[in-house]
Amino acid sequence: MTSNQESTPASFYASPQEARQARAEEFLYLACLHEGTGVDKPDFLAVVDAESGRIVHETPMPNVGDELHHFGWNRCSSACHGPDRSHLIVPGFRSSRIHVVNVADDPRRPRIEMVIEREELVEKTGYTRPHTVHCMPGDNIVISMLGDADGNGACGFAVLDARTFEVKGRWENGGPRPPLNYDFWYQPRQNLLVSSEFGEPNAYEKGFDIDDVGAGRYGQRLSFWNLAERRLEQTLDLGESGLIPLEVRFLHDPEAEQGFVGATLASNILRFHRSNGSFRAEPVIEVDNEELEGWPLPGGVPGLITDVVVSMDDRFLYLSNWLHGDLRQYDISDPTNPRLTGRLWLGGLLGKPTDAGRELSGGPQMIQLSLDGRRLYVTNSLYSTWDNQFYPGLRSWLMRVNCSPEGGMEVDPDFFIDFGDRPDGPARAHEVRLQGGDCTTEIFQ
Repeated sequence: MTSNQESTPASFYASPQEARQARAEEFLYLACLHEGTGVDKPDFLAVVDAESGRIVHETPMPNVGDELHHFGWNRCSSACHGPDRSHLIVPGFRSSRIHVVNVADDPRRPRIEMVIEREELVEKTGYTRPHTVHCMPGDNIVISMLGDADGNGACGFAVLDARTFEVKGRWENGGPRPPLNYDFWYQPRQNLLVSSEFGEPNAYEKGFDIDDVGAGRYGQRLSFWNLAERRLEQTLDLGESGLIPLEVRFLHDPEAEQGFVGATLASNILRFHRSNGSFRAEPVIEVDNEELEGWPLPGGVPGLITDVVVSMDDRFLYLSNWLHGDLRQYDISDPTNPRLTGRLWLGGLLGKPTDAGRELSGGPQMIQLSLDGRRLYVTNSLYSTWDNQFYPGLRSWLMRVNCSPEGGMEVDPDFFIDFGDRPDGPARAHEVRLQGGDCTTEIFQ
C-alpha cells in the first residue's frame, strides 16, 4: 500500500456529504444464525451479491450456538487516520465469543482469522454478551457488553486493538455505571457517547415475560458519557414512554447535539437533545397498540419498534414495527416534528395485505440503508427465542426496498432471499453490513 493510499483509504469519508457520493455497494455481509431453527450447525456470515440478490459465499463459524446478531468494522470513517477497513468483528451474542473475520484478502470470501473466547473476555473485562461494535479513533474497537459472567445485567464496554485484536480491557474509566446496556453511538466533536438499555440476559435469553418489565429486569434509560474521559455524566430515565430503548442514533452531522432512540416496548421514537447543559428526551413518533384476538399480553399488540436508521443526509428516519408488520419512513427535516412519507406492510401479526407481492413470515426487523439513501435492506429475525415465541416456525428472509430521495418506498421485486428454502435446513437472517460502510457504521470527526 502506498503512503497516499494509506492517508486516504478508499472507503473512509471525511464528512456525511462525501459519504453520500460513495459508489453503490456491490455486495453485502449478512449475519445468519441456526440458533432456534432446530438445525444443529454453526451460524454463518453470508456474502450477498447486490446486483443478483444471491448468496455467493458463506463463512461458517467454528462452533454451534453463537447466535450471531450485530457486528461491525475494525476501522471506519471516524478512524480515518489509519489503513482501510480490513476485518469484521462478529460477536456471538449468546456464546460471548468474538470472531475476527478477514475481508481484506478476498472481500467476497471472508475467512475467520481468530476467535476470542468467552473466558478471555470475562478475565479481561468481567463482561459477557457482546452486542454493538464501533471502531473508534486511536486504533480501538469498542463493543457494548450486556451481562456479567453469571448472566446478570451489566453496563460496560470492551476494547479491542484494531490492529492486533488483543482484548485491552474495559473502556469505561471507573466511576458509576448504569445497570443495563445495549446500543451506543458517539459524537467526537461533542465529546459524547450515548448508550441505551435492553435487559438482563437471564431475563431476555429465555424469551419475553411481561412480569420481568415490572420487576425492573428491562431498561428505560439513556446514558450520556464523557467520550474523552470515559466516564458517565448523565443518566436520563425515559419513564413508561421509553420502555426498552434499543437502537440509538445521533444525527450524522458531526456538529449535532441531538438524535433519536427507538423505545421498543413503548413503541415510540424519542428525540434526545441537549438543553441548558443537560440532555432531555420526548416522544416525537408514537405507535398505538392494536387489539388482536388471542393476544396473550395486556393492552393490545405493541408495534415493537426494533430498529431505527437515519439517512446520511439527516433527511429521513426509518423504523420497523416487528409485531405490527409495517416499515415506515419519516421526513425529519424538522426533528421535533417528523412527517410520515412512506409505509410498507411486510408481514406482521395484524393480517394486513402485504406490499411485497408475496406472503411473508414474521415482520420487518433489522434495516440497513445505503450511504446514498436509495436502498434499504430488511430482514425479519429478532432473537431466536423471541422469534419462536411470537412467530413460531418463522421463515426468514432478506429483501431490498427502493427509497425515493423525495420520500416514498417501493419493494424491489427482483431482490429477495428465502432462508427457509436451504438444502441444509432453514437459517435466519439478522444484521446487514455494506462493504464500504453504511448508515449505522460511519461516524465523523
